[in-house]
Amino acid sequence: MTRYQHLANLLAQRIEQGLYRAGEKLPSVRNLSQEHGVSISTVQQAYQTLETLQLITPQPRSGYFVAPRKALPPVPAMSRPVQRPVEVTQWDQVLEMLDARLDKETILFGGGSPDVTQPSLKPLWREMSRVIQHNPTEILSYDELAGRRELREQIARLMLDGGSAVSADDVVVTNGCHSALSIALLAVCKPGDIVAVESPSFYGTMQLLRGFGIRAIEIPTDPESGISIEALELALEQWPIKGIILVPNCNNPLGFIMPEARKRAVLTLAQRHDIVIFEDDIYGELAAEYPRPRTIHSFDIDGRVLLCSSFTKTVAPGLRVGWIAPGRYRDRVMHMKYASSGTTPPATQLAVAAFIREGHYHRHIRRMRQIYQSNMETYTCWLRQYFPCGICVTRPLGGYLLWVELPEVVDMVCVAKQLCRLKIQVAPGSLFSASGKYRNCLRINCALPTNELHRQVMEKLGEAVHRAMDQEAKA
Repeated sequence: MTRYQHLANLLAQRIEQGLYRAGEKLPSVRNLSQEHGVSISTVQQAYQTLETLQLITPQPRSGYFVAPRKALPPVPAMSRPVQRPVEVTQWDQVLEMLDARLDKETILFGGGSPDVTQPSLKPLWREMSRVIQHNPTEILSYDELAGRRELREQIARLMLDGGSAVSADDVVVTNGCHSALSIALLAVCKPGDIVAVESPSFYGTMQLLRGFGIRAIEIPTDPESGISIEALELALEQWPIKGIILVPNCNNPLGFIMPEARKRAVLTLAQRHDIVIFEDDIYGELAAEYPRPRTIHSFDIDGRVLLCSSFTKTVAPGLRVGWIAPGRYRDRVMHMKYASSGTTPPATQLAVAAFIREGHYHRHIRRMRQIYQSNMETYTCWLRQYFPCGICVTRPLGGYLLWVELPEVVDMVCVAKQLCRLKIQVAPGSLFSASGKYRNCLRINCALPTNELHRQVMEKLGEAVHRAMDQEAKA
C-alpha cells in the first residue's frame, strides 16, 4: 500500500467513525503533511482518492470538507431456504467459474483468492528456494502420511490462538482445506446421508456433498450472528442428519463471526443428537479484531468436532497446505487420506513451517487484516455509489468477501453471463445454495486491490445491474 493510500484509508476511517462530521472542514494539505511526515503531493493524492469515493468535497479557496453522509445499505435479512434435504445442483456454473481462471484477461471478482502480491510474502519465497536447494532428495520422496512433524507442531501452536489445545499428533496435514473437508466427510458420511449447512453456504463445500452423493438441508442463517439454532434444532428433530458443516468465523460468504454463546449452543445440540460438526476455519485468522475468535473445536470435550483449515486464504492458494484436527475420527481420517490423496508434498510443508517459526506468518497476517478491512470499506463505498437503491450489503467482521442482495427483479445468473463478454467474472448467489436460491445476490472478492481498474469494473457491474432492472421494468 502506497503512502497516499494509507493516508486516504486513515482519513476514511475517521470519517466513517464520525471523528470528522458531515460538513466539517478537514485539515489543510500543509498541516496534514507536517502531522504525518509526508509530502504535500502525497496529501493531495490522498484527498483526490477520498473525493473520488465521494467522502469529501473541495471548495475553491476554502479547502476540503466532509461530504454529506450517505446511509450505509442495510444488512440482508435472515435467509429463508426450503428446509428439506435436497441434492446439490449448480455444478455447471461452478465449472464455468473454474474455467474462467484460465483466461488471464478476465478480472476474477467472483473467486475467493487472497492478495498474493504483498511484500510480506517475500520471506516465504526465500524459504521455498532454500528448501529446494538444501533438501533435493528429501522433497522428491514420499512424506509421512500425517504430514511433516515440524509443520504440525507449528499448526498446533497457531490453533492455541483459537482456543484449541492440541499436540502435533492431533493434527493431520492435507492438500488444502478442500481436501481436509473431503477427507472429513468421507471419514464420517456415506452416500445418501443428510448434512445440514448454513444458507447461503460456500459453493465448493456444496459440490463436495454432490460428489459424494450426500444430500444437503439448508438452515436459515443470520448475516450478523450465524445459523439459526431454533431452525437447526427443528431440522435435527425431523430428519436423520449425520452432521453440520459450519464456517463460524469470518463466514464465507456472509462474513459474520458467530457469538460464543451460539457456538456453545450448536455444540450442545450436536451432543444431544450425537452428530458431528465439520468446522471450516479457513478465514478465522483474518478476523478484524485481535485476539482472533475462538473455534467451536475449542469448546469440544468429546472429539465430535472435525476442524478443517489451511493457509489458502491467509497466505497463498498455490501452497496446497491444509490440515484437520480430527478428534475421535483420527483413524478413519488417516485411512481416508491414504485412500483419497496419499501423502502431501514435503517442499511447501517445510517452507510454511519455517515461515511460521521465524515470525513471518504473524507479520503477514497483521498486514493483510488491515488491507482487507480497508478494501472492504472502499468496495462498500463503490457499491453505494454505483449500484441502485434498495440493495443490502453485509458488514463482515473479517476476511475479504462481501455479500450483496439486489432487488428481486435482478437475475444475477443472467447478468453474470453478460459480464463474461466484458471479461468480468462474478459469483451469482445461486452458486451458494443447494437448490439454486439467491439468484438476486452476488459475492464480491475484496482482496482485489482498490485501484482504478477495479473501480471501473465496479462501475460497469453497477451499470449492468441498472440495465437489468430497466429491462425488467419495461417487460
